[in-house]
Amino acid sequence: MPLTDTAIRAAKPRARAFKLFDGGGLYLEVSPAGGKWWRWKYRFAGKENRLSFGVYPDVPLKAARDKRDAARRQLAAGIDPSQARRAEKVAQANAGDFEAIARSLATAEVHYWSRSRQELWHKGATSGQIQRLRGVRYDCDADVLLLTVE
Repeated sequence: MPLTDTAIRAAKPRARAFKLFDGGGLYLEVSPAGGKWWRWKYRFAGKENRLSFGVYPDVPLKAARDKRDAARRQLAAGIDPSQARRAEKVAQANAGDFEAIARSLATAEVHYWSRSRQELWHKGATSGQIQRLRGVRYDCDADVLLLTVE
């Protein structure tokens, strides 16, 4: 039986988290603290995954169903909805911002650096300061980030 808005509003927290199922893998998880999270359970490449669609009442029942349907269409096209969401977030965060792309690349590799270089990086590059990473040089200036491969 599909979930109704009345049943969602009437759901009170319990000692342990519980789920109210809607259909097609969509459910509302009610936490002991009273939070109500929309989640969708699906399988991709033989593995079970979960995708969160937001918090009720910010995301109403109809919107959660629409998000589930959109994710199911991605799944039917052979796309993992979770990976698609991650890729979209990265693309939005770095859209047109070369410095952000270069810094995210360097930050991903920062654990290979010496401790002093890590501290220098986390403080932020000052004007004209050059940082090297595996043959890639980052020349950080006030407005310009020069990326050269040696």
